[in-house]
Amino acid sequence: MGDLLILNGSPRAPRSHSKHYAQMVSAYYPGTTEYCDITKTSHQALCGKVGEYSKLLFVFPLYADAIPVSLLNFLKALEVQPPEKKPVVSVLINCGFLEPQQNDVAIEMMRLFCRQNQYPFGAVLKIGSGEAILDSPFRFLAARKIRRFADVVARGEYETLQVTMPLPKKMFAAAAETYWKNYGRKHGVTKEQMETMKIES
Repeated sequence: MGDLLILNGSPRAPRSHSKHYAQMVSAYYPGTTEYCDITKTSHQALCGKVGEYSKLLFVFPLYADAIPVSLLNFLKALEVQPPEKKPVVSVLINCGFLEPQQNDVAIEMMRLFCRQNQYPFGAVLKIGSGEAILDSPFRFLAARKIRRFADVVARGEYETLQVTMPLPKKMFAAAAETYWKNYGRKHGVTKEQMETMKIES
């Protein structure tokens, strides 16, 4: 039996920030790890793999205050194909909001899945300002917390951790607006176009 299986539940898994977080956990984790992306075609293989590990870590972003549909669909498949031996499930979730507690509803969804399917629920790391913190001067805060999280998961402790950028909300919001304006300008999209609900011409 392996030690830690890390599953990336981001819809953009191969090029996601969740992948970077997973790589950081692997780097700090004292045991052996295996990393896999959750894709539409990988459900059956991953369901078979889950039972080979004593610990399972889901890494994913917050989507509309909940878990991404890519992860939800995999959890449905896992309900149908449960392993004989169920690993301890831990969660690392990041959101674009400054406040880590914005992740709480998604965490409760994962707790409910584990409770209904008899998986032990382990550690949690909630990351606020998820997409920005890795490219900011506060990256060291995320790295330090991920190091602690990896140690907690390895020891099998049931602890909830959180981290975010230590900025006032107004400053964070202003920086975010500037980022998206520049991003839109780079791709030929105006602020007004980004603010509309119309996504296709």
